Amino acid sequence: MLEQLFGTVIATEGIAVSSFITCLAGALLLGAFLAFVFTYKSKTNYTKSFVGTLLILPAVVSIVIMMVSGNIGTGIAVAGTFSLVRFRSIPGTAREIGAIFLAMAVGLACGMGYLGYAAIFAVVMGLVSVIYNRTSLGEHSSDSLDKVLRITVPEDLEYGAAFRDVFSQYTTEANLIGVKTTNLGSLNRLTYAIRLKEAGTEKELIDDLRVRNGNLEINMMVRGAGEGETL
Repeated sequence: MLEQLFGTVIATEGIAVSSFITCLAGALLLGAFLAFVFTYKSKTNYTKSFVGTLLILPAVVSIVIMMVSGNIGTGIAVAGTFSLVRFRSIPGTAREIGAIFLAMAVGLACGMGYLGYAAIFAVVMGLVSVIYNRTSLGEHSSDSLDKVLRITVPEDLEYGAAFRDVFSQYTTEANLIGVKTTNLGSLNRLTYAIRLKEAGTEKELIDDLRVRNGNLEINMMVRGAGEGETL
């Protein structure tokens, strides 16, 4: 029974209808499990479309693997097609990318017919993810003084010294870590890593900065949270 459970359910000479349905159903069930684990007690934002993608991705990958099994030419063509997906997608957070790779690995195991190993892998990784989400490991507290500040300024503003006195009033450190041009080069978007002197002074800091940057966009977030991961 163990050999049947952890052995491949797909015959080497072809794919039977029963094997195809079994692998597809197993991949969909494991995809639903991964989607549930991703949303369970999650401390980060997620969209319905991303959760739906996690649900169906193992089934999609398993079908592809079953169709190209034993055909080297088709496998190379599919690999080339998958490589184009990277250029048609927006960057995600580290957690979302990890979830995508986890779903693809489960789908790969299902496509090869190893449903038992796929289930064990999904359950173990799901439990690890839930345990990690329930702990404070690597977490920034809600009143953290470490912030990422993005300021949009006109291109003719000498930003090197424009905010120096404001930063000295509200922060203990303010390091410029990135500059990006936007709006066809008419604006610059500055990214600072700052540490506030006192919690709760974000509004006063932003109000003073708005006077200097002409009331253009200003964005502040906890360092390492959300978009801060893609700096």
